[in-house]
Amino acid sequence: MILHVYFARRFLTTFLFVMSVFFGILVLINLVEQVRRFEGEGVSFPALAAMTLLSVPETLYAILPLLVIITTLTLFLSLARTSELVVSRASGRSAYLSLFGPVVVTLLIGLGAVTVVNPIVAATTRQYDMLQDRLEGRTRSTLALSDEGVWLRQGGATGQTVIHADGANADGTDLTGVSFIGFTPSGGPAYRIEAARARLEDGGWTIADAKEWRFDAPNPEQSAQSHETLRLPSTLTASQILDSFGDPATVPIWALPGFIAEMRAAGFSARRHAVYLQVELALPVLLVAMVLTGAVFTMRHTRVARAGTMVLSALSLGFVLFFIRNFAQILGESGQIPPGLAAWGPPVAAILLPLGLLLHWEDG
Repeated sequence: MILHVYFARRFLTTFLFVMSVFFGILVLINLVEQVRRFEGEGVSFPALAAMTLLSVPETLYAILPLLVIITTLTLFLSLARTSELVVSRASGRSAYLSLFGPVVVTLLIGLGAVTVVNPIVAATTRQYDMLQDRLEGRTRSTLALSDEGVWLRQGGATGQTVIHADGANADGTDLTGVSFIGFTPSGGPAYRIEAARARLEDGGWTIADAKEWRFDAPNPEQSAQSHETLRLPSTLTASQILDSFGDPATVPIWALPGFIAEMRAAGFSARRHAVYLQVELALPVLLVAMVLTGAVFTMRHTRVARAGTMVLSALSLGFVLFFIRNFAQILGESGQIPPGLAAWGPPVAAILLPLGLLLHWEDG
């Protein structure tokens, strides 16, 4: 038990050290990038520093598997150099028991990353996007989902337009039970349109069975007009509507199931978000796989000359497993394979491969 706690404590301290090193490197790289990006635009240094600190958590969270495998390599190479692994195995402990402490710590790190760090990263990513838009003077079209239906906002030189619909198709270009509320550039109401259907085509909305009220008239109801078809200019595209949902990473994992349910109820495809949810839930399993991948190449007593080869082999296998995981996620988002298989297949396979090598090398 004492050795389990010792190895676990060593793994945790090594992980914190590796993470702090990468955090410092990422802060410097991102700060230089932000200075270069906004050079000559009069952006203050505190604003650039704020953007840097808001962007680093997302990158650090994305490379968490890399941090874990580097931590594993650093730990077991250190234990091998001090002959602690040799002493441990000479006392009768197998390699499997030596991995118990690091694996438990990794599971706890993975669970903490999914349940605590993920919502923090989602919040910082949203704040980063908002600050970036404000500094660049850019206004995005936004889409929101609620129990009342779909809400969409579009902007232009003539003012803002708020769109509400009871339902929509998968890409948000065909709306039913739709309302358009237009505002002047000064913020006052300009018009309201109620329609049975609206379809987004090149350059605008084609609205069917519409009734239009103009608020610049003395009596909007008396001057209201009915249209069999009506054309409303718009700069929106189908890709912009889908992009306005944002990256699934901007939605906290605790809110993601409800968000997926709202998307499906509104008629949108929630496959991308469903796959992302499963991938996040499988993250602790992937981190354990990275520990086994790093350990299987560095737990054996090897000469110093071979240490570099073993480290390179471990890193190469870790990158291959990480690539396969991302590739499977893309296949899941495109509907080629089920979300569960896309999320859980690669991490489980990534555990079985190094575990099989470990069993072969340890037990013949």
